[in-house]
Amino acid sequence: MDFITIVAVALGLSFDTFAVSLSFGVVRNRIIFRDAIWFGLLMAFSQAGFLVLGYFLGSLVSNFMKAADHWVALVLLTILGIRMIIAGLKKDEEKNERSTDYDHPMSRLSMAIGTSIDAFAVGISFAFLSIKIWYSAVIIGAVTFLASMTAIRIGKSAGTRLGSKVEIIGGLILIAIGLKIFIEHTLGAV
Repeated sequence: MDFITIVAVALGLSFDTFAVSLSFGVVRNRIIFRDAIWFGLLMAFSQAGFLVLGYFLGSLVSNFMKAADHWVALVLLTILGIRMIIAGLKKDEEKNERSTDYDHPMSRLSMAIGTSIDAFAVGISFAFLSIKIWYSAVIIGAVTFLASMTAIRIGKSAGTRLGSKVEIIGGLILIAIGLKIFIEHTLGAV
């Protein structure tokens, strides 16, 4: 597989990461650069890691993962989205007493996993095609990182203009991503 094709695959895989990172930037509109870098790296390493994991596990779990990946993504992203919407509906005084979902490491990890499950399936297909996995993982990780950082910056700019209800938007985005993954996989299986 040539460089351009791998970049195209990377762009396709990074759409979900872009949307999650956009909502991260909206909710955390006062984020400092270091935190944005860490979030972008988490998303990139998760995407590349799941690609490599899928490649090496290959056919051992392909049937199970293919049957459940869309459910896992739907559940993880919907739970996080609902929690964000509820947090966005609370009064400002109540919000100050707790940190947002994005502040908790397990929530960030759940988002990274939820948006990287497709990379696992791509890794499985790469194993069947005998594609250079490390070369592909570096490219996909780099594209994901750039997409995440770009989206955080866009979200950060928009967040200051959207007011105190940005968590509702972020939650809706996460739920929409989960539904999109679920519908694509359900319709693709028919």
